[in-house]
Amino acid sequence: MLGYATIGVNDMARAEAFYGALLSEVGASQLFGRDRIKFYGTGPDAAMLAICIPYDEQAQHHGNGNMIAIPGGDRAGVDRLYAKAIELGATDEGEPGERNPVFYGAYVRDPDGNKLCFFEMIM
Repeated sequence: MLGYATIGVNDMARAEAFYGALLSEVGASQLFGRDRIKFYGTGPDAAMLAICIPYDEQAQHHGNGNMIAIPGGDRAGVDRLYAKAIELGATDEGEPGERNPVFYGAYVRDPDGNKLCFFEMIM
């Protein structure tokens, strides 16, 4: 259902270092890109996350209410992603924990202020 989601960044080198290290925790890597945009995923046939310098070349602004959710696989994976993101310079937006009986999640903001969620959902 989801092809890819794109988030804006101000410093491509910093964003590449952050997302390269973070997403490697879930088996993803940079698949392709150009100077202003890079795509990360496990393959071109699966959902991807793209980071980009905005097309209008204006400063990136994180959206209020926008969030990218990255599956952690299990609770330990959620905890690992959260810890890695914090280690890489993210700021806490909600430590790992059960949010309701079927959802375990953790929330951070990347170095550009974009909100990320790491989650496990048990249905």
